[in-house]
Amino acid sequence: MVSSLIQSYGLKEHMRIESSRDATEDELKSFHSQDYLDKLAAMETEEDAVNENDQEEIGIGYDCPWIPNIMSFVRRIAGGSITAAEALAKNECEIAVNWFGGWHHCQRDTASGFCYVNDIVLAIHALRKTFDKILYVDLDVHHGDGVENAFAFTPKVYTFSMHQYEAGFFPGSGKLEDCGRGKGTNFTTNVPIKRGIDDEQYAYIFTNLFDEICYAFRPDAIVVQCGGDILAGDPLGGFNVTLYGAGICIQKIMSINKPTLYLGGGGYNLSNTSIYWTYLTALLTGNVLPSDIPDCDPYFPSYGPSFELQVDSSLQKNENTTQDIEDLLETLFDVLENVST
Repeated sequence: MVSSLIQSYGLKEHMRIESSRDATEDELKSFHSQDYLDKLAAMETEEDAVNENDQEEIGIGYDCPWIPNIMSFVRRIAGGSITAAEALAKNECEIAVNWFGGWHHCQRDTASGFCYVNDIVLAIHALRKTFDKILYVDLDVHHGDGVENAFAFTPKVYTFSMHQYEAGFFPGSGKLEDCGRGKGTNFTTNVPIKRGIDDEQYAYIFTNLFDEICYAFRPDAIVVQCGGDILAGDPLGGFNVTLYGAGICIQKIMSINKPTLYLGGGGYNLSNTSIYWTYLTALLTGNVLPSDIPDCDPYFPSYGPSFELQVDSSLQKNENTTQDIEDLLETLFDVLENVST
C-alpha cells in the first residue's frame, strides 16, 4: 500500500530509486550473535522449524511468529537499510529513505515486537564507517529498546526516543531515568509520555529537546524511525497525533541539513500508515500533495470514507498536563547539560 500510494501521487519522479541488496553474514554479525543467526538459518522451511525450544530461545513465537524463508527475509530487510545508509556515507544523497526498515525492538540474540532483525543498528554501523557521531531519533509509539541497548555504552551514538509509557504497555522500558551506561551515560534521552498526547504537545516536546540535543551532541548524521503507530486511531497505540504534529518534527530535523536516514517502523492501521509515509515522502522531496487520494490507486477503496490524505484526531482524553510536560523537559534539560563531546 505504501509504495502504491507514493507511486500514485507521482512522488517517485522526485527521487532516485535504488535497488537494495541482501545483508551479508558479516554485516548481520556486526550486531547479531552467531547463535541467533545460525538458529534463524536453520528455520528456513516449515519442516526445519520444528524445534520449539530453539524458537522460544531466540524469541520466535508469540509476537514474532515463524515465517517461511525467515533468514532470507531478515537479509532483505537489513540490506535495504544498509543500502540506504551506504548511499549517505558515499555522499550520493543527503536524504535516504527505507519505509520497510525501522525494526527497533530486535535484540542481539532475540527477536521481539514483530522485529526479526535490527536493521537500524546495522545501518548505524554502516554510517559509522564514515560519520563519527550519529543521532538516532525514535518517533514510534513504542520505546526503541533494541537500538538503545545496542548503543547504551557509547558516546558516539545518541539515542532519543519519545514513546508511550505506562503499566503493561510494550516493551515496558524507556524510563525517564534511563540515560545510558558507562561511557554512554547521558547519551540517551527517553521521553515517557502518557496516552492521548496531541499535536501541540508532541511537537513542543520534540522541537525543544531536538534543538538542545543537537547543540550538545553536534551529530554528523541522523537516523529517524518514523513509526506510524503514533497516529490517532492506531490499534496498538494511544497517542492522538496527526500528520500535522508529526510533520513539524520531521521539518525540524530537515532544518539542520545533516545527512539523514528515514526509516519506517510500527503502524497497525494500514491505510493511515500508508498516508503517513506518503505525506513524509512529500515533505522530504519538497512536494505539496492534493488532499484527494488518487482514484487510480489500486488500494483506493481502503482510504474511505473520506478518501483524503489526512488522519483525523480522536476524542480520547489527553492524560498529559502542561505541568507534566514542563517537568519532563526540566529534568531532561538538566541531563543534557552533562553531555560532553
